Amino acid sequence: MADSDTPVLVSRDSNVAIIRLNRPEKRNALDLTMRSAIAEAVGELNDDASVRAIVITGNEKIFAAGADLNLLVDKGAQEVADLNLGQYWAPVANCSKPIFAAVNGYALGAGCELVMMCDVIVADSKAQLGQPESRVGIMPGAGGTQRLIRTVGKHVASLVLFCGENLGADRAFQLGLVSEVVEQGQALSRAVQLAKQAAAMPPLSLRSIKQTLKHGADLPLDSALMLENREFLLLFDTEDKTEGMRAFLEKRSAEYKGR
Repeated sequence: MADSDTPVLVSRDSNVAIIRLNRPEKRNALDLTMRSAIAEAVGELNDDASVRAIVITGNEKIFAAGADLNLLVDKGAQEVADLNLGQYWAPVANCSKPIFAAVNGYALGAGCELVMMCDVIVADSKAQLGQPESRVGIMPGAGGTQRLIRTVGKHVASLVLFCGENLGADRAFQLGLVSEVVEQGQALSRAVQLAKQAAAMPPLSLRSIKQTLKHGADLPLDSALMLENREFLLLFDTEDKTEGMRAFLEKRSAEYKGR
């Protein structure tokens, strides 16, 4: 199958996997085929012990323009419910490994929701993030309201959602929606660089940190601290903890095995 017929392209750079959205003629609009391919790729990479971190990106000009409206325009509520769109995002949202988004150009609608499911977001200086669903009579349905308000607060989220206003890269960074802004065209290389840094860390530590961030964020502080302490203590029964501490004390590089 030619690259142009493949909805996502998966490549490896050492122990980092790169998922590239590949529907340029439709501005990477997310139809069911592409959503299914993303879900399958993330699921397989999450189960692959040789992969320590994942990068999701679009192309040099755009991340993803949103959902493919041809999928939705003639469907009623029950028909859309029957599509069970959430099944395609579950592997991304529940992935145990760090996911880095590399954003060039527009990440809108479902594309922005996909970005917000990632753990670290690197955007180039021309990136634009937004949730313009209200312009076509609907609203975000894959976390676009809830992840956005939890990150940027009610008043900015309302501006983006009510008015269809996009957030440029610098503004998104100021609000904490983006982890880092880089020069135009450098998002992927920087995201891979950061993913390699994460991939060099003990994987069980990263898994515990990710789970604590995910499940603790909406808990009362006392409960979140209990969760953190539990994960902290469990890591003391891992081989990687002993290896990491001995390597530090012996001034050598650690060799982590994920055990």
